[in-house]
Amino acid sequence: MDNKQFDELTPKIVLGIAAHPDDLDFSSSGTMAKFASQGAEIHYLIMTDGSQGSSDYNASPLELAKTREAEQRSALKALGSKEENVTFLGYPDGALQITMDAKKDVVKVIRTVRPDVVVTMDPSVLYSPLRGFINHPDHRAAGQIALDAVFPLARDHMAFPQLFSEGYLPHKVKTVLLTNFEQHNYFVDISDTIDKKVAALREHVSQVPDLDGVEKMIKQWSSVLGEKSGYKYAEAFMRIDVN
Repeated sequence: MDNKQFDELTPKIVLGIAAHPDDLDFSSSGTMAKFASQGAEIHYLIMTDGSQGSSDYNASPLELAKTREAEQRSALKALGSKEENVTFLGYPDGALQITMDAKKDVVKVIRTVRPDVVVTMDPSVLYSPLRGFINHPDHRAAGQIALDAVFPLARDHMAFPQLFSEGYLPHKVKTVLLTNFEQHNYFVDISDTIDKKVAALREHVSQVPDLDGVEKMIKQWSSVLGEKSGYKYAEAFMRIDVN
């Protein structure tokens, strides 16, 4: 698969939308770092508080949530963005639901940030027998909420009239990049930014106990995608240019 059907993306503003701190850094931070190196503003929107992301029986959910928020801010800085360019909605980890309230929250952020490109998880990914992987329900919910917010809700002024009356004007996102583990139609060369991706992941200390092992795994995954696209290291997406 190559990128011949698409023009190269050079966005000015990018918004990543995910369920948990670290989701975007695992899936797409090489691409985020590349966009940042080209001058783009990079923003993250994290929907849950991440308070269940621990195998430590003695961990405090409240303290874990604070830790993961700090880790995400540091990771964003490592990619070349600003620590303050991340919004946390604080929905309970493990219980994210596709609701109109959640969609409204995301629409508000989209209309505030006004991104050219939105990056989020493909909500159609339920499982992968090849990888022995069942997709987290929060991931699927976040992806569906994000897609619904992009189209049509952020675009239509009659959607959420209270937001419109408060000055959150409609915004049309030009491109969506969906992270999908097995189906791709667009590849991004991250050969020059993979070290920033690794650096971002190293900030998630509470989630990545074996930092060297994770670096090896990330480079292996990225090299496999690179072989498919002609790059040394790559990230891959389902790309939708929104009409």
